[in-house]
Amino acid sequence: MIDPQPDFQPAVGVAEQLSPGLRRLLAPNASPMTYRGTNTYLLGESEVAVIDPGPLDDAHLSAILEAGAGRISHILVTHAHLDHSPLARVLAGRTGAPVYGFGPATAGRSPLMQELADSGLVGGGEGVDLGFAPDVLLADGDCVSGADWQVTALHTPGHMSGHLAFAWGNVLFSGDLVMGWATSLVSPPDGDLSAFMASLRRLQSFDWSVFHAGHGAPVTEPAERLKTLLTHRQGREAEILETLRLGADTPAGLAGKIYTGTPSALLPAASRNVLAHLIALTEENLVSPIGPLRSDARFHLVEEK
Repeated sequence: MIDPQPDFQPAVGVAEQLSPGLRRLLAPNASPMTYRGTNTYLLGESEVAVIDPGPLDDAHLSAILEAGAGRISHILVTHAHLDHSPLARVLAGRTGAPVYGFGPATAGRSPLMQELADSGLVGGGEGVDLGFAPDVLLADGDCVSGADWQVTALHTPGHMSGHLAFAWGNVLFSGDLVMGWATSLVSPPDGDLSAFMASLRRLQSFDWSVFHAGHGAPVTEPAERLKTLLTHRQGREAEILETLRLGADTPAGLAGKIYTGTPSALLPAASRNVLAHLIALTEENLVSPIGPLRSDARFHLVEEK
């Protein structure tokens, strides 16, 4: 597989200055789904906000505490996945800083996604932090500030129902909603493709200078990246509809036919993305499951009834 960002080679555990008042620490959790690892951001000087503390890892905890130098005052979490949120509670215990987030892991689900969850649809093993519980709940538009910084929380569901991005002026900490190295995983019922597309379109209404993502290098052309992601998803939808013209199929079957050349280890994630598309297409009455809507259901075009 070709490395999408070969020049992005930060050292694990070393606080790298990105701009005045902003540093990045890379967690030691590289994988096919996390790329080099989770990016933890430290914002501010006299009072430091830690954005996405990352996974439970003693070495990463020590690196954050050393970089924070006793000045950590806020802990901000974009979403409750195991590579972003678990260290928050441990870090709060060591520093006394409150944890800010949208809510517990299942907060923000649409009625349809909650209905699917209640009917037994579960995630695809992407690692939900079911124990996540912020001290302070943030709603869309809420501001959080320290001595020399202020961010605005933007509720940006899609990758996860309770996903937040944090706007610092015209800089956005985009979590896993927008990354430069890959498209985001959207895995129902926690991921919602209709919400994902709406969040991308919402971000298009702002004039951003850079996105600092949860994984990978900074996105230095945000407007172009947003356009590319929307176009990619629209193209994927067209591929799914065209493939279904050949006959009904399951999300896994469609993924195998569409994601040609994808490493086998990533095909389960691809299947979850296809499922997300199929649920959105079902909402639009373009496709329909044969029987109950499940992750292994066979789907067909509505026009072929």
